[in-house]
Amino acid sequence: DRSNRYKAGVDSSDSRRRREESGLSVRKNKREEGLAKRRQINDKPDETSVAAVPGVVAAGGGALVPAIASPGGTPAAAPGAKRTFTAEDIPSLNQSIRSADPAEVLQAVKGFRRVLSIEPSPPVHEVLATGVLPMFVAMLGRHDHQELQFEAAWALTNIASTDQTRQVVDAGAIPSMAQLLLSPSADVREQCAWCLGNVAGDGPELRDLVLQQGALPPLLQNLVQPANISMLRNAVWALSNFCRGKPQPSLESVAPAVPVLAQIVSQQDDKETLMDACWALSYLSDGDNDRVGAVVASGVVPRLVALLGHASPSVVTPALRTIGNIVSGDDGQTQAVVDAHGLEAIAPLVTHVKKGIRKEACWALSNIAAGSRAQITSLLEHQEMISAVLKALASDEWDVRKEAAWVVSNVATGGAHEQVFALAKNHGGAVVPAICSLLDVQDSKVLLVALDALEALLKCDSRSSGLLQVPTAVDECDGLEKLELLQEHENETVYTKSVNLIESYFGADDDEDGGENIAPAADGNTFSFGLPAGAPTAFGGQCAPPAAPGFGAPVAPLAGGFNFNASSFNFSNAAV
Repeated sequence: DRSNRYKAGVDSSDSRRRREESGLSVRKNKREEGLAKRRQINDKPDETSVAAVPGVVAAGGGALVPAIASPGGTPAAAPGAKRTFTAEDIPSLNQSIRSADPAEVLQAVKGFRRVLSIEPSPPVHEVLATGVLPMFVAMLGRHDHQELQFEAAWALTNIASTDQTRQVVDAGAIPSMAQLLLSPSADVREQCAWCLGNVAGDGPELRDLVLQQGALPPLLQNLVQPANISMLRNAVWALSNFCRGKPQPSLESVAPAVPVLAQIVSQQDDKETLMDACWALSYLSDGDNDRVGAVVASGVVPRLVALLGHASPSVVTPALRTIGNIVSGDDGQTQAVVDAHGLEAIAPLVTHVKKGIRKEACWALSNIAAGSRAQITSLLEHQEMISAVLKALASDEWDVRKEAAWVVSNVATGGAHEQVFALAKNHGGAVVPAICSLLDVQDSKVLLVALDALEALLKCDSRSSGLLQVPTAVDECDGLEKLELLQEHENETVYTKSVNLIESYFGADDDEDGGENIAPAADGNTFSFGLPAGAPTAFGGQCAPPAAPGFGAPVAPLAGGFNFNASSFNFSNAAV
């Protein structure tokens, strides 16, 4: 049982970790993911442009303001050709919308939706005070007048983009919007998808209401056969909101979206579409192994791994988040990422210019390190990546250092003896100083992670007859002094563990072998472990002279050199 191999300081269930979210991280995630609501302000340009770029501004209350066209794709009029509406026009618009003249009613609805597009704060309360909201909802049923449906849906979309989303729901707009996702008019379908995305983006309660009203199946139809690129982008964004938020929607209610999203991610190259589709997959895979399994079973993992090399961080971030969620699953799900060359794709992200990506990369690696022994071997074979993790542990920003600490600790505490030995030996003087750099931090949980890693290295060194000289390395980087100070720590577990480490590994010299010392010995071009303590304790039959003490003291090389990889490292005789 793998759980039995882990340390006592940090519970074994923590070794493979789901995402931790605090209030701050939730706010930051919203900025990374894109805002949950969008409001429109003007007519959409040609169909090839990005709907959320040319006419987009940040609106009050966290809305984005993209553009959309009137039915038939009528181009926007020249500047100055349209009347500018203000809150002062609301009384006259209220009078016109109640006219018996259909043309006057249509113009009034257009006027209202322009008023509702005023930046930075549309006068939504003043509009709602006129009592026109039920009229907008009723207009959704005018199947004989698609332009009126479209304008009413647009006005409702802008109301739903504010803090008055509940008013749209209470007015009964959701069932009609869901039905209009199958309208003959592509513009009406797109507008209703947009409005439903705003409603779902308000929070879990309204999101679940949208799902209960049957909006998901017709939305998926628009994704399978989108009318145009604008429809695809907006429908994928709406779908991401259908999957977003905690508590999460039930897997059963959103499972049909998984294969559709997998198809979109695999076939599309449009950046906006990829970004929102990857965010949707990240929401769907965030949770228990059933959720992870649904995404893995879709066959999308290789494409997600490929997207880790995308030129845009806005695509890399959600693809990496999804990969991180997958490797937080069981060993089989983690192996799907490893088999898709996920380690090779994650490696350069450890040194990415964006801190958030470096943090997510280390988080993903920490979960792979919490996997099977074979997965730890795969991790250790990427020596440059491990070196980058150690550098991040020693000197990166705090959020990244914490995740890097879990990578090293999970290898050290979960790996076999020969794997821990290889971690220390292949990375010379970097690993112990990096771990000891954490011994004076304030975070007790991170302290325990570091102490567990240090204990594992000290134990490995003891079993290897002191070849690694870990105690010397600890002392040389002031780690022993930090350990002594931890004996005064307020956290009882930190105190106990630091005392035990000092007593066990930094006390008086002890000449007793006790059978615990297991020295690696050379056999051809491989290393084997498990020799008795009295056997030769040299690499290649001889050791370097003991004149230069310290971590990684010189050892005479083998003819084949010391290289930790599948072809040169022999696990067959290893003592585990």
